[in-house]
Amino acid sequence: MAKITLDNLAHSYLPNPASEDDFALKELNHDWVDGEAYALLGSSGCGKSTLLNIISGLLHPSQGRILFNDVDVTHAPTAERNIAQVFQFPVVYDTMTVRQNLAFPLQNRGADAGYVAARVQEIARMIGMEETLDRKARGLTADAKQKISLGRGMVREDVNALLFDEPLTVIDPHMKWELRTQLKSLHHQFGHTMIYVTHDQTEALTFADKVVVMFDGRVVQIGTPQELFERPEHTFVGYFIGSPGMNVIPAQVEGNRAIVSGSQVPLAQTYGKLDGKVEIGVRPEFVRLSEDEGLPVKIRRIEDVGRHKIVRADFYGSEINIIVEEGAQIGPDMNRVNFDPAHVNVYANDWRVQGEAA
Repeated sequence: MAKITLDNLAHSYLPNPASEDDFALKELNHDWVDGEAYALLGSSGCGKSTLLNIISGLLHPSQGRILFNDVDVTHAPTAERNIAQVFQFPVVYDTMTVRQNLAFPLQNRGADAGYVAARVQEIARMIGMEETLDRKARGLTADAKQKISLGRGMVREDVNALLFDEPLTVIDPHMKWELRTQLKSLHHQFGHTMIYVTHDQTEALTFADKVVVMFDGRVVQIGTPQELFERPEHTFVGYFIGSPGMNVIPAQVEGNRAIVSGSQVPLAQTYGKLDGKVEIGVRPEFVRLSEDEGLPVKIRRIEDVGRHKIVRADFYGSEINIIVEEGAQIGPDMNRVNFDPAHVNVYANDWRVQGEAA
């Protein structure tokens, strides 16, 4: 297990990058705590896999250093970093049995035969492949082969870190849930440092102790699921986390109120003068429909998703989403919305601004 330090790290795929825009991975300075589980979350092309491959040694950064437990491994090959990596698509030895595939990383390091047998049996049970241990990998489904890849990544207990690059892409939905649960259990049992790349917020939020949200090659927030939900530090975090995501509305902010298309929205904090693009953000869970006060809206449609309803409304060209508890009545005269002041965030140029007590 290892603490992983990213020191002044950045990467460009261009030979002579001239500006920040030329970098696929913009400058990072972070310490990732030994033994924690992290998820790298973001849309395609945001730099997640680039960062993972730099950590694993498959890619050499354009600038900066990678340290494992304060030891510089920037120029160390992958084999010397003592990590296990599972890729998006299965990598298995077709001519070997499932048992042999799972045992290979341990046998390659001279582990005791009795330990190998016991550990392989434990991992096979974890991935649901006890009945196929003696089958050749050739001819198995992509789903089964990826489970072998996951098992082979988890079979060693002495690694510095376990790295997963969207490993559940080819796994069926039910097995995804089971394997996420098993990965979480494995982490609690052995305390490996784990880094899990995904574009799926459900995978990230259910797997990780801390979620690392990336946007346009930059880490925009590292936090617990609760922190990402309640205090998105960047409008992208608010948009990307949640279903539906945070409502983001252009506004003017004056002290402890926001002016939105001529209407006032009370704020729980007081703000000084803000420059640039100013917006307020509030999650649909903290928006309430009203008949007589608040911002005037026009309801476009109502979606019943079982546990609650999602109301899609229009406010002078800006879409506002409202979550209404199942069973609550939505009257024909409910054409105004109120925001819970304690859950209204203020943003300047996409970054959250910390106010002062009102």
